[in-house]
Amino acid sequence: GRRKEEGKMAEQLAFYFDQRHCIGCDACQIACKDKHDLPVGQVYRRVREVVGGGFVEQDGAVRHDVYAFWLSVSCNHCLKPACVERCPTGALHKRAHDGVVLLEQAKCVGCRRCLAGCPYGAIQFDLATRKAGKCDFCHDLLAQKKPPACVAACPMRALDYGPLNQLRAAGGVSETEGLPKAELTEPALVITPHRQAVQPAAQHSTKIDYKE
Repeated sequence: GRRKEEGKMAEQLAFYFDQRHCIGCDACQIACKDKHDLPVGQVYRRVREVVGGGFVEQDGAVRHDVYAFWLSVSCNHCLKPACVERCPTGALHKRAHDGVVLLEQAKCVGCRRCLAGCPYGAIQFDLATRKAGKCDFCHDLLAQKKPPACVAACPMRALDYGPLNQLRAAGGVSETEGLPKAELTEPALVITPHRQAVQPAAQHSTKIDYKE
């Protein structure tokens, strides 16, 4: 019921992440890595912890505002994908009917411009093939009316997907602490944030470290 029949659909697909319920178990990351048979050092979806706060003395007692929560991030199939703009060969393109950003390996020349352009660090470089690689929204599974591997694997149901306009209509944000500013690429991502995750823009990081 999430998606309309292909003939009528011209809607941007998006990921939904309920940050309140993510426990950092890495199931989505592992499922993605297994689905794409990725080598050591490469991940198309990354789970990481964000921590902050500290301790203060107040009225003779030590109190804290320490917090921790998790981020699960892959390619966000952005409305303004910097990777597509930077690709000199057309290997990266945004699919018209659902907005999924795909990478054609045959056209990739390994220039790594896409890696430098993506603020989410979502594109990986394979040293063996000298080609780039990224999340493809499990488009083969979508064609079978199945959810992406990461969504299916989440034991807490913190990950989902659907048309971007419908997900946004239900509420949520596109950036939280630890993520780049959404205005950079307009990610197709809707987050229900952890209660301590929404921070001033100045505290947001500008690049995600995807090293394994």
